[in-house]
Amino acid sequence: MLAREILQRVREIQVRTGRQVADVLAGEYQSVFRGRGMEFEEVRPYIPGDDVRTIDWNVTARTGSPYVKRYVEERQLTLMLMADISASQDFGSAERSKREVTAELCALLAFSATRNDDKVGLTLFHGEIEQYIPPRKGQKHALRVVREVLAHGAEAPETVEPARDPGLRGWLSSWRRPRVAREATDIGRAMEFLLSVTSRKTICFVVSDFLDDGFEQALATANRKHDVIAVLVTDPRELEFPAVGLVALRDAETAEARIYDTGSAAFRQQVAAAAAARVSGLEHRLRSAGIDFIHIDAAGSVVDPLVRFFQMRERRSRR
Repeated sequence: MLAREILQRVREIQVRTGRQVADVLAGEYQSVFRGRGMEFEEVRPYIPGDDVRTIDWNVTARTGSPYVKRYVEERQLTLMLMADISASQDFGSAERSKREVTAELCALLAFSATRNDDKVGLTLFHGEIEQYIPPRKGQKHALRVVREVLAHGAEAPETVEPARDPGLRGWLSSWRRPRVAREATDIGRAMEFLLSVTSRKTICFVVSDFLDDGFEQALATANRKHDVIAVLVTDPRELEFPAVGLVALRDAETAEARIYDTGSAAFRQQVAAAAAARVSGLEHRLRSAGIDFIHIDAAGSVVDPLVRFFQMRERRSRR
């Protein structure tokens, strides 16, 4: 993606998500993410009528006069966006790739945070940590977050010349090569990085297609310190194949290539069942670990799942 195209996409996302934040998400974000509660500010002499539960008994004992603790509401939050930019995120069968959907979601969240004077940070990861932008406030910073999600590593992948052998075996062997960090996904490493760079509690959205294994414990560990929300982004063609006959497919993250007969109804049903099981299994494992889960279809709305999530959190907070 060229620099000019990236800037154009950023402007399009800014215009579209700006309206959505103003019209739909303005109150949802603030009502759900209220701040960390009350923060201690100082002690002052007791005044008749003060709540006796606020008396600071240590200071009272030292001075011989009653003192109470004074608290102020700590409203400002820190929003950390953890965006997966591995090779599989570049896939898209409709108008947008999964990476573009990730950028749009990050824009919605970043602009919502900006309207509430909260800080926004960004971590781009794949098999390793690609880039870290510390949390800051402001519209310009929010736009930078969107630009980086779209731009980083989005150059055209290196082409691999196919083997001259026209046979299937020769074609497949031409694609077998060691995968690099850009092609892999390591969510566990991303969570370790989050814990190493943030000392205060953050609201952390992990946006990925979650094509990884054994990351649930890392998410659960991070969730004990932070408020972690997992956002799964999928493309329709990952969940269901059309019947188009023999198709050669290459896995973006392992470089493994195979031929599939999509004309087989049994094969298509097997793929659909496995894909549905992956999504439902991931949701069950994360919810069991106390991690909120959002599923976004790259061919559908980004706003609607986010609104449903905000409404669910709001209902839960009232219980």
